[in-house]
Amino acid sequence: MCTSITGLFETRRDAEMAVERLVQEFDVERSDIFIAAEGAQNSAGVEVDGSDSSTIPPGEEARNDGAHAGGVQVSVDVNNPAAVEEIVSAFDEFDGATKVDK
Repeated sequence: MCTSITGLFETRRDAEMAVERLVQEFDVERSDIFIAAEGAQNSAGVEVDGSDSSTIPPGEEARNDGAHAGGVQVSVDVNNPAAVEEIVSAFDEFDGATKVDK
């Protein structure tokens, strides 16, 4: 039976960190992970983070062109019931609001 697990993240960085945790520590195939903006508009999350942040290296200009039109959604479809808890824990670690559909 296939289970869909979805995490909604406030920043693109948190979404990417959760994906890396799934791939590197839980051996989830990247082709089984889907990343999309929460809504219809392009979005890098609801918070300024990463390259949008004001804590940029000296000599580089601050960016103000980041798309902040909603959260970043990461979803994974798995057939292994044991993997569900691992995926939920990875999403929780990076503050993803998690939803599980069986």
